[in-house]
Amino acid sequence: MILLQHLSYGFPGRDLLFNHLNITIQPHTKSALTGSNGMGKSTLLKIIAGEIQPLEGTVTVKGDLYYVPQMFGNFNDLTIAECLRIDRKLNALHKITEGEVDEEYFEILNDDWDIEERCQNALNYWKLDSLELDQKLDSLSGGEKTKVFLAGIQINQPEIILLDEPTNHLDLDGRKLLYDLIDKTSASVVMVSHDRALLNLADTIFELSSQGIDTYGGNYDFYAEQKAVEQEALQNDIHAKERALKKAKEKERETLERKQKLDARGKQKQEKSGVARIMMNTLRNNAEKNTSKLKNIHAEKISGISGDLRDLRSSVKNADQMKVNFNDSGLHSGKILITVEEVNYQYISENLWKENISLDILSGDRIAVKGANGSGKTTLIGLLIGKYEPSAGKITRTDFNMLYIDQEYSMINGDISVEEFVQQFNDGALLESEVKTMLSRFLFGKDTWDKKCRALSGGERLRLLLCGLSISSTAPDMIVLDEPTNNLDLQNVEILTESIKDYRGTLIVISHDEIFLEEMGIEKEIVL
Repeated sequence: MILLQHLSYGFPGRDLLFNHLNITIQPHTKSALTGSNGMGKSTLLKIIAGEIQPLEGTVTVKGDLYYVPQMFGNFNDLTIAECLRIDRKLNALHKITEGEVDEEYFEILNDDWDIEERCQNALNYWKLDSLELDQKLDSLSGGEKTKVFLAGIQINQPEIILLDEPTNHLDLDGRKLLYDLIDKTSASVVMVSHDRALLNLADTIFELSSQGIDTYGGNYDFYAEQKAVEQEALQNDIHAKERALKKAKEKERETLERKQKLDARGKQKQEKSGVARIMMNTLRNNAEKNTSKLKNIHAEKISGISGDLRDLRSSVKNADQMKVNFNDSGLHSGKILITVEEVNYQYISENLWKENISLDILSGDRIAVKGANGSGKTTLIGLLIGKYEPSAGKITRTDFNMLYIDQEYSMINGDISVEEFVQQFNDGALLESEVKTMLSRFLFGKDTWDKKCRALSGGERLRLLLCGLSISSTAPDMIVLDEPTNNLDLQNVEILTESIKDYRGTLIVISHDEIFLEEMGIEKEIVL
């Protein structure tokens, strides 16, 4: 069981990430933390894990806990056994089997006689049987590091499992192994992830936002449906407030016009009846005061409605307003863009693929490149776009314009400003004010226009790139996406999906996210 009471946390010199959060997670449940980047999801996991301490509040954890972090840099100098916190047990077991009878070794082992067998079974499950437990973590790939820490679940057999973006470096086979493990475990699971297939294994969704935390009883699909209902209700509220604002302004105008007419008639009557000048001034002053008071009453009402309307509009999802309306590619559908004939690529004098690759890529194709980690997906893309030259075979390309987007959005020059980057796309000679309006639409306020691109997060880089594409009057003939969702939260994945799914040019995607591929309308696959 996990109980968080009145929890507050913030970084020095900055606003609180969250304030007085209260969460209860029951035993044997599977929960997910969702919310935009920067809301504190990973921080909250670290607080539960005891990695950092809250500013205020209490954390109660009942049960053995195992935490799989998102980043592994702090562990690179440790052995696999040390990372999995089993090094002392393994050492104690070896000492005992060698004849040592020191009581300390028996206390450390704590009757865990099958620890080695569990280690081997767990490594076999994750297809890591070639690894040695005394091997340094630094010698492993990103996917292998993730699998090592996930293997620790089966080895340590915890009652509570915390997972922070566990599928980021996993290929499709690795993801399926994780889904199966989480589906079958009886432990409590709390996870942060943008992998919707994994989130659909949850039975409770906690959504972190600047307003606090909301709880949804159900998996991610149920949560998404509820959010859609909420957004529809929000739009209805916005329309109602817009009508109320219009009505209030009309009422103000009508009331003031009627008051002015009555005052004018009254003045005429007073002049005809010969009212003294001093009395006329007093009556005029009273009329002006009444008019001012009336204006203030209406202004206050209009201001209140306007404020409510601003608050409602600020709650509207960003995906719709940031959708890119691509022009059609200038190439006719079915035109051969790239021809690959018996191509291979060598690493250290060995061919990357057992069989040479031959294929045609046509205008309008929507292709997914699939394969396990290390199968050469990114290398194949590099060959297709001319970044690499094949060691065997031939690649022929026609003339077309292409946009290559990798998971780091490395096409964005970190040394230039936000505004300078999008101006590179301004081939239609938009005015500076129009470019800045577009930046604001993609959530880049005035204070960010001079900001260097190197300071942007993954989600901000995505939004900046989409902003540039919206400014451009020419759609690329081909878009290549290389693991584009790896560093994005769910909101930014949705923004990318909404922007790209209606694109009618040629699309090539590397992704292990099956739901994302389905939403992209993939029609062909290249399996390596």
